[in-house]
Amino acid sequence: MTEHTTERTAGNTTPRTPEADPLENRRQVLYWRLLARLFDPEEQSTLESASLAVVEDIGLPSALLDPQASVDSIVQRHPALAAEFDGLMAPDPDGDEAPDRAAEVRRAALVSKVLLNVFASGSGTVTAGQLARWQSDAGWLERALGCGPGELRGGRAGGRPAGPGVSPTGTGGRGTTPDLGWLIPEIGPELGAIEADLVKRMQLREVLADPGLAAQLTPSMSLIEQLLRDKNNLSGVALANAKDLIRRFVDEVAEVLRTQVEKATVGALDRSVPPKRVFRNLDLDRTIWKNLTNWSPEEERLYVDRLYYRHTVRRTTPQRLIVVVDQSGSMVDSMVNCTILASIFAGLPKVDVHLIAYDTQALDLTPWVHDPFETLLRTNLGGGTDGTVAMALAQPKIAEPRNTVVVWISDFYEWQTEPLFESMVAIHRSGAKFIPVGSVTSSGRGSVNPWFRERFKDLGTPVLSGHIRKLVHELKTFLA
Repeated sequence: MTEHTTERTAGNTTPRTPEADPLENRRQVLYWRLLARLFDPEEQSTLESASLAVVEDIGLPSALLDPQASVDSIVQRHPALAAEFDGLMAPDPDGDEAPDRAAEVRRAALVSKVLLNVFASGSGTVTAGQLARWQSDAGWLERALGCGPGELRGGRAGGRPAGPGVSPTGTGGRGTTPDLGWLIPEIGPELGAIEADLVKRMQLREVLADPGLAAQLTPSMSLIEQLLRDKNNLSGVALANAKDLIRRFVDEVAEVLRTQVEKATVGALDRSVPPKRVFRNLDLDRTIWKNLTNWSPEEERLYVDRLYYRHTVRRTTPQRLIVVVDQSGSMVDSMVNCTILASIFAGLPKVDVHLIAYDTQALDLTPWVHDPFETLLRTNLGGGTDGTVAMALAQPKIAEPRNTVVVWISDFYEWQTEPLFESMVAIHRSGAKFIPVGSVTSSGRGSVNPWFRERFKDLGTPVLSGHIRKLVHELKTFLA
């Protein structure tokens, strides 16, 4: 509803609309230009000229409106702006203070520059210089959000709670300008996806051949997929840089998965082994309870016929874990995650881990299962899918069915559906635990052949889909 004031004259009342706030108009011009540029790369002449007038009037360089100018180049020419970019969009701890309207206009101009340089990445071929400039601008965005350069793209900032003055509605402690601190967990994956797209649109080998550019790449699943696909075509410096990126990514994922695995129990108590009769194992409560019939009211004394001790020995029966992973193009995320996961379980005591990868051919990766980096270098992503060749390697490894778990990771879009499913039924009926897994991605997304999904459900072994934590939980339950 529009508010009106009234002006009284002799015998007359005239409604008067309040004057528009010039500072608010300037701020809106800058944000309308931001939205227009994000959704349409073509210039809107009216918005451009109006934004230029605003920027010059508030004493900021016109280069802020130049799409080709990086934040680095602007800061080099105007060093005082560096402090303004730092924490520009971070939550404001003094959220109760009234906003400075003039400062809001200035902030809108700086926010627009950072967001446009990062999110309006264009299309077509990308040069190494353009990638380097984008990476630098992405670093400034991370700094603006209160993070270190590379922190969001590496996924290490996740899950930050909104601080004081942060509101999901886009209005926080800095007045009418949105605080994006609450969006940090969402922005990180988006930055990684944009960077991966830029890398895809340029010659990756050109980047890898330049140690400076390669060092600026942020390891991500999409980048690792490209490196694994192209590794046989690399050599020299490019191959060394590719291996370094793969190892960095493997180490980061392994750190996360190892934390999940370490939460497992160390094994069920083995009551077949008599408890050691030492004082520290004495079960005092049970001893008293079992000897209560020997209580003497006259003497007020309890006579103990037998001492009871706690069991502390846990089962250490070796468990055999057979992981079969579809390495076709659609399953690269699962291939990377499960290779790392298998290596972690292989490091646990009394767990015998075997790893098989397949597409139309099968490869036994067990000799390298303790080193996920070496394992991934031996994979060949892509091709069709024929699980029967993997089954031929997996079945002979099942020596003691009741002491074996077979984890089969695939989307189950197979060439030979009936023969493969029958062999899986045979594993299940032998007493081995069979776990079909349709997706073990970081996002939890993935599709599974409906034909297999229904039959696994009828068999009583429903397909496990979702986050990799689900698979970790299943394996912990079996191995505990």
